[in-house]
Amino acid sequence: MRASGLLVWRVLQKLKEMATEGVSTMDLEVAAEKMIAEAGARPAFKGYFVPAAGEAYKFVLCTSVNDEIVHGMPNPKRILKKGDIVSIDTGVKLDGYYGDSAITVPVGEVGEETVKLLDVTRESLERAIGQVRAGNRLFDVCGAVEQHVTNNGFSIVREYVGHGIGTQLHEEPQVPNYVDRKNENPRLKEGMVLAVEPMVNAGRPEAVVLKDRWTAVTKDGRNSAHFEHCVAVTENGPWVLTRP
Repeated sequence: MRASGLLVWRVLQKLKEMATEGVSTMDLEVAAEKMIAEAGARPAFKGYFVPAAGEAYKFVLCTSVNDEIVHGMPNPKRILKKGDIVSIDTGVKLDGYYGDSAITVPVGEVGEETVKLLDVTRESLERAIGQVRAGNRLFDVCGAVEQHVTNNGFSIVREYVGHGIGTQLHEEPQVPNYVDRKNENPRLKEGMVLAVEPMVNAGRPEAVVLKDRWTAVTKDGRNSAHFEHCVAVTENGPWVLTRP
C-alpha cells in the first residue's frame, strides 16, 4: 500500500503543477492516465461500478471545480480559469493494493474566503490523521474533522464519506467527517488503513447530484474543498501512506 500511495502522491504533484489557467480538466486526465500506465499500475476509478449512477465510471480522475463537491468528470471543454479551485481525486491499484488521495488546488489567486476554506479543510484532515491511533475509536477521527470545520464557520458534506481501504478500494468501516451516532464506533487496531477525506462547503452542507448522475454540487452554489489521505494504524502512530 505504501508503493501505491506514493504513486498517487507523484501523480497528484504533477497535476498540481499543471492546474493553471487555460488547462482543461481533460488535460489533467490524459497526463494522469499516462503516468499510472507507465508505473505498471491500474487506475482505481476507471471501470468502477456505482449502483446509484447505474454505470461504471469512465475516467481515471474526478475533477471537481468550484461548487462541485466530488465526482466531477474530466471534460475537454472545462477550462480552468483564474480564481477557480479544482479538487483532483485519484486512486491506483498496484500489486493488488489500492492507494487513494485528493487535493484541492487554487488556480492563480483566489478570494480570502476560498483561501480559508482550503486551509481549514486541509487542517481538519491533519487533525483527523493525528487521531488514527491504535486504541482510539472511529469517532475520534470523525470528530476531529467536524470540530475544526464547524468552529471555523464552514459545513460538512454528509452524503459522502471516507472509507477503509486495502485490497479493495472501498472497505469497512465508513469514515464520516462528523460523528454519526447511528454508525458503529469501532476501536482502531494496528494494521487498519483508513482513507480520510474531508469534503467541506463554504456555505450550506447540502449536496445535489447533477443529471450526469455523477457530479455532486453544493445546493447553494458556493465553493467546496476536498482533501484525502490513506492513513495506516501502526504501533508508532499514524502513517500517511499517500505522501513521503
